[in-house]
Amino acid sequence: MNEAVVLTPERILEATEDVLRRYGLTKATVVDVARALDVSHGSVYRHFPSKASLRDAVAKRWLDRANEPLCKIAAGSGPAPERLEKWLRTAFSIKQKKVCDDPEMFATYLALAQGAREVVEAYKDKQVDLIAKILSDGVAQGVFEMDDVKATARAVFDATVRYHHPAHAEEWAKPECPSRIDALIALLLRGVRVCKH
Repeated sequence: MNEAVVLTPERILEATEDVLRRYGLTKATVVDVARALDVSHGSVYRHFPSKASLRDAVAKRWLDRANEPLCKIAAGSGPAPERLEKWLRTAFSIKQKKVCDDPEMFATYLALAQGAREVVEAYKDKQVDLIAKILSDGVAQGVFEMDDVKATARAVFDATVRYHHPAHAEEWAKPECPSRIDALIALLLRGVRVCKH
């Protein structure tokens, strides 16, 4: 064992992802992660006090990476309706791409996320906050109208769950999926636009 190796949480998470890819969630252990890093399992536990905390960190890392482009869209400028549509389409395509490109790893991450309830709830709250940012910008631009931005953001998130929640992944390959997404986005945008009298 090479205990002289500089061990960081990021290196451990990278190794954990490799181990999960190689062995799967049910067979991967902290000892496997330590072996991949050529350190003792105690070294891994110094950074992550339990297997559950390590799994939570891997789930958070995965979700954070998926959220990066969405954060950029929400923080951007430009007309809010276009940004909201881009945000929604990007959110859907990120999940759909992960399912199509690497279905086995997606299934592993899905199982991880199901065990990381607090991490997933924080991720959902972050997504609602990002939608709320765009909606707030739309109100400020005079193109959106709503009584409660946060409640509307939550409603948008909930209304689109079929296209971003992994439980619906088998539906995403259906030929009618793109037209359903178009119709839903058009409806949502009409619902938040300022009414012209």
